[in-house]
Amino acid sequence: MLTLMMLAAAAVSDPLAVVRPECGAAYAGRVVSNDAADADMAGKSLIMHVRVCDGGEVQIPFHVGEDRSRTWFLTAVEGRYRLKHRHRHADGSLDARTFYGGESVGPAKPLPGGGWQVAFPVDEFSKQMFVAQGIPQSATNVWTVEHVPGRMFAYQLARPGRLFRVEFDLTKPVALPPAPWGDEGAVNR
Repeated sequence: MLTLMMLAAAAVSDPLAVVRPECGAAYAGRVVSNDAADADMAGKSLIMHVRVCDGGEVQIPFHVGEDRSRTWFLTAVEGRYRLKHRHRHADGSLDARTFYGGESVGPAKPLPGGGWQVAFPVDEFSKQMFVAQGIPQSATNVWTVEHVPGRMFAYQLARPGRLFRVEFDLTKPVALPPAPWGDEGAVNR
């Protein structure tokens, strides 16, 4: 029992290190929240691809059907973690609503099975962008990422009146998807 607790503590001390063994693999997911705003997404193929694992950063493209516009960036920053979202158009150009996200305010929370959970309250840059772009309700976003090695990865967005959560089954890798838009020449690392 003590060994499991020590392993869990070590894993939580560097959550990105625990994700790295998944690097180069892709996994299917499903929407597990029931917000009506997500009905269209719930009916599409959802694939996460742990595509880039360099030093203190992990890049995870999130494909929704044929839409390859989204990439999540998890970065270690001075003892904390940052989650950013990059959105591109099909031609590779950046969307006006991109690089939003937040930073953790505390350590990763341990989960059963040696996993972890990190919450990312919206950062000031993102708040200003959301207000400027006419979506002030997003200025209260809190994103949460959970990972139980070899079992489950979850991405969640929550704010008053809104909950979106997608969970990916890490026990069944799937075929690698095409590169995200704008990264077609980049190599998996």
